Amino acid sequence: MSDKAIVTACLIIIGNEILSGRTEDANLAFLGRQLNELGIRLAEARIIADDEAAIVEAVNQCRRRFDYVLTTGGIGPTHDDITSAAIAKAFGVSLERNAEALALLDRQYLKKDQNEARLKMADIPAGATLVENSVSRAPGYQIENVFVMAGVPKIMRAMFDDFKDRLKGGEKVLSETVTVFISEGAVAEKLAAVQARHRQVEIGSYPFVRDGKPGVSLVLRHTDAEHIEKAAADVREMLGDLGALPAKDLDG
Repeated sequence: MSDKAIVTACLIIIGNEILSGRTEDANLAFLGRQLNELGIRLAEARIIADDEAAIVEAVNQCRRRFDYVLTTGGIGPTHDDITSAAIAKAFGVSLERNAEALALLDRQYLKKDQNEARLKMADIPAGATLVENSVSRAPGYQIENVFVMAGVPKIMRAMFDDFKDRLKGGEKVLSETVTVFISEGAVAEKLAAVQARHRQVEIGSYPFVRDGKPGVSLVLRHTDAEHIEKAAADVREMLGDLGALPAKDLDG
């Protein structure tokens, strides 16, 4: 993977509570930023239910399509935490009570507080490598190119910190943002022409309203700074022709 110019990842967010709106996902933005720093493009994110068939299907599709798959949610002690069983099924392996994971839980909980629900967090697909959880000890794990993490943001971040050195990235995506006070519709046609001249550069358009003034942020992304600079120069020239004033000038 390290020899590839482009390395991709997919995030699978597992949880009925996310789909119902009861819980707001706080992991996607963090992982997108962190992966980009490693030279890995988060190319897709899926939110799926706590449903074994859905998890198996998503994991098997994504692990074949992307270099890395990260999952969040569904590895706790309750009855609806079925991710580990589904991951084992996706890989065609057994779900086993992992001795190393069990030892971690034994150090976390007093014997009198240990119960079968908590012990369930030591059930790991056979052949998986543990991912350390410095917050609450119950581990995540890696099986081939799939990394399974908790959904609680603090714990997820601790798990990611533990395994991020195992990830091999490609070229890092760079970006430049040009923000102006002009409506998105006013730049759309000429922006399309700029994009056509710089097909290798991804140009995104993100409208906003500030102090009652319509504006737009144009974000240019590519792995080569020179490509970005050339496209950005064309964008600024186009905006100048339209009489758009940079937002920072108006702010000042």
